[in-house]
Amino acid sequence: MFSPASSQPLDEETFYLKCRAVYISVFRSSLTSITSKQQLCRVLQLAGRNPSLKTLSKYWTPATSNLNFDDFCEILKLEKQTDENELLRIFKGMDANGDGFISHGKLEKALTTSGEKMTAEEISAIFSIADANKESKLDYAEFCRMLATTAEQCQSEALERLEADAKMRRQNFGSQIDGNPKSATYSSASPSAAVPTATTATLPQPPSESQRQDSDPALKKDSRTPSRVSSARSRRSPLSSTGVTMTASSVKASGKTLEPAALQNWQHVGVRGCFFLEEEEGSISSLQYRFHLPQRSSVYLSIQPLSLGHHTPDKVSSGSWMTVDTAIFVTSAGQSKEECNLVCFTEARDEERYVWSGELAAGSYFLLPFTSGCRLRRRRRTATPTKPEPLVYRTDSGELDLTRALREALSDIFDVIDLDGNGLISLEEYNLFELRTSGEKCDEEAWAICKETFDTRRNQLTRQGFMELHLMEATEKDGDPSDLWLTLEAMGYNQALELVEACPFQMDVHCEGCPPSLQPLSLDWGSRLLNQALQKSIVASAGEARALRGHDNVLVYTYRGDHRISSLVANKGIQKVTVHVNNEHSKNCCSSRGMSVFAVEVPAKTKMVHQHVLPINERQEWTYCCVESTLPSQ
Repeated sequence: MFSPASSQPLDEETFYLKCRAVYISVFRSSLTSITSKQQLCRVLQLAGRNPSLKTLSKYWTPATSNLNFDDFCEILKLEKQTDENELLRIFKGMDANGDGFISHGKLEKALTTSGEKMTAEEISAIFSIADANKESKLDYAEFCRMLATTAEQCQSEALERLEADAKMRRQNFGSQIDGNPKSATYSSASPSAAVPTATTATLPQPPSESQRQDSDPALKKDSRTPSRVSSARSRRSPLSSTGVTMTASSVKASGKTLEPAALQNWQHVGVRGCFFLEEEEGSISSLQYRFHLPQRSSVYLSIQPLSLGHHTPDKVSSGSWMTVDTAIFVTSAGQSKEECNLVCFTEARDEERYVWSGELAAGSYFLLPFTSGCRLRRRRRTATPTKPEPLVYRTDSGELDLTRALREALSDIFDVIDLDGNGLISLEEYNLFELRTSGEKCDEEAWAICKETFDTRRNQLTRQGFMELHLMEATEKDGDPSDLWLTLEAMGYNQALELVEACPFQMDVHCEGCPPSLQPLSLDWGSRLLNQALQKSIVASAGEARALRGHDNVLVYTYRGDHRISSLVANKGIQKVTVHVNNEHSKNCCSSRGMSVFAVEVPAKTKMVHQHVLPINERQEWTYCCVESTLPSQ
């Protein structure tokens, strides 16, 4: 049996290898999801756990439709393995005679009248296994030994099957490079002249142990790659690879020369926004904006994370939103999404700002904020849940009030939803907040009541009025903080009132000859428009595409910028394909997938961005080495 929390903990690599061995002894592939509580119970039992109905219900709630391999690994970290001595202690408590046996009747009474009740058939099944002499007595020491030995044997056999065939192991753990890696050299596609980059197009040496420690820890934990033994043996795997070594970033240099000398004299408009992590895995949402230019003009665009006043450096971890990468994609504003053409996007960087400078014709454009998801990622659950920060308290007079910590969080939220930065919340800004937190909008009549009840100025809600609104919400619930927590969680806060699942940003537009205008788009335009712009930027900037070996209609495009690498798979065929992606030989890299080895299913006649990659430490050289291959169809 295995557990990373045992007295002699397994290293991460061994733990995940054993997890995978157990998982694919139940499912055909680690890409296959657990689709029922019964399946979850079975695979946990094979991993040496003995989950109760209460335990299963904790992970398989009424809202659960499936769990993936990553979820399974996290559950194993949280649930202790079955302990043989603990089982013996429980059985000894039922052994009144102390002779090492328990009668059928006594065990049946204990297990059918208390705790999670078993059926008579289940108890008879236990005796059929452990009552060798057919005397209706259970030798419980032997039964406990058999239980532990069976679990260990199942895990050992699963691991042996996994390691029996070298090709099967490569397919499941991503060792996709045949032969001697030291002699392998791959040519990279020629980058477009519009993509400034310092690269060498050679496949790096396999990393040493010290180099592997430089890789993103999240990348080494999970590799959801399928196991298809028979088909993998029958033919050579079609591989395609990219090897690029990027120089260490000079964070200031690349964008500074682009800033016009007299920028302070240009017309300016600024707007705020926020990236939010959504429940859907890997999904990030944000407002988009319509930008109107009344005449042809030189334009300077910039975007950067928004620093919030109440989050001082000693309160913000190194993984905070201030390190999140940002970008703006600019498209023409057609009558439909299909008519929106990519115009430009921010590539250069000046400290935390990502910038673009150039000339735009008169007309309307969409400004689409973007972050790769490499640094804005959902945090993994911990074994010990964090105690929620108190949100309300009673004063000496017995009245309810908001805690200081909550007031600071609400003040920061006020700054985030104050899109124009004027220190007031308009009805339009408040409705965007309401749609985010409750899914509803405030109509004119309700807004009029707000203005009568809470502090306002110029028909807009002040910061103090925003506090009063939430205090009233807590008072109406007699101090119950449930609704307040719904608001905070929707805005990206955890129970310690840390902003961990959102990234506020500031976007600025400077125009030399005319005043620009910006307004938020309706939320339903969202991700599809951004995805189209992103795909077009990768294809246009990648240069020559690489076809996967044996699949001329499956092409890989790779954009190589100074600060980000993005890859796209285009399936021009009439059948879907599954593409296996292996980044294990990359150095000092983090992927938007949060794992080094994974697979993506690309439908026919479809393009799909399969990953973005950033350096972990921007001041060190980083090597991107990606090997793509197609997996045989089932």
